[in-house]
Amino acid sequence: MRIAASILSLLAIGFVLSSCQTAEEIRAADESRCAGYGFRRGSENFANCLMNQDLSRRADQRAFMESNDDFFWGPTVVVGGPGYYYGHRHWRH
Repeated sequence: MRIAASILSLLAIGFVLSSCQTAEEIRAADESRCAGYGFRRGSENFANCLMNQDLSRRADQRAFMESNDDFFWGPTVVVGGPGYYYGHRHWRH
């Protein structure tokens, strides 16, 4: 049973690592996308397109992290907030 679990965990790690893209692969994909839009390499519009691709990717990452914040960390809990305390086995306000 331990061997099967070890093999499954190694396969899972391999799958996760294989799905990662290197910086060069991301850059090549962005360049081909911008060239597909009709921008010529070396032009200011091409550089702006690359910048917008990067900004869009970062915004997507931020949105993903913010949308999953409660899933990973749970709801926000304020401990010792103003007006609330625990005394004599009851919460008071």
